[in-house]
Amino acid sequence: MRTPASGAIADDGDALRFCSTCAFSSACLSQGYDKSALAELHCLVEHIGPFRPGERIFAEGDPFNAIAAVRAGTVKTSVVDADGREQVHGFFLPGEVIGLGAIHAERYPCNAVALDTVMLCRFSFPMMATLAQRMPGLQGQLFRLLSQDIGKAALMAGDHSADERLAAFLVSLSRRWGERGFSPRRFTLAMARADIGNYLRLASETVSRVLRRLQDDGILAVHGRDVEILDEDRLRALARTVLRD
Repeated sequence: MRTPASGAIADDGDALRFCSTCAFSSACLSQGYDKSALAELHCLVEHIGPFRPGERIFAEGDPFNAIAAVRAGTVKTSVVDADGREQVHGFFLPGEVIGLGAIHAERYPCNAVALDTVMLCRFSFPMMATLAQRMPGLQGQLFRLLSQDIGKAALMAGDHSADERLAAFLVSLSRRWGERGFSPRRFTLAMARADIGNYLRLASETVSRVLRRLQDDGILAVHGRDVEILDEDRLRALARTVLRD
């Protein structure tokens, strides 16, 4: 199984097969559509990028007319408060969709920035919404993606310890990489310790301290941004109160 590295990219498929991490392939295939039968949909898809580390993909307040699925790399979303402080909202891996939160207001509610080299599939949302009216499976997938987006935002709500929050973050990343055909036990953190801390509402020093403690306890092996889960059961036990499973 592949280890996801910085800039990891999906299998692009071929004339009939979708990309291995395509956010909409399951919905289309369940309706009996392969790529050759979806000329109408694929007219809407634009491959864009690369975006370099630190490059902005869209800014808070920009007009909304498209959603984008990550093909390669990792994207960070965040807002800046009235005092100029950044608040990290989430991190998006290959196969995950950015921009869903803009549907209601028709403006992006946050900033999206590439953390490493990022490639995107851009979908015209007005045309996709029209197509979804004729494809109930596609409409259902859009609802599922919205639900996942809300679930990620609520992941760290509640009174949890630093160890529990970081364990839940790592277990969530592990599951998401595994779902995309990469190793769920060994992966690279594209985000800085400060970004992880901001997202988890912890100081970056606390993130580093907890990582060292998990390593000392034999739960993780950490080499810079590379993480290996050595004791999955103990990590999941720590994360259980946050993830509720």
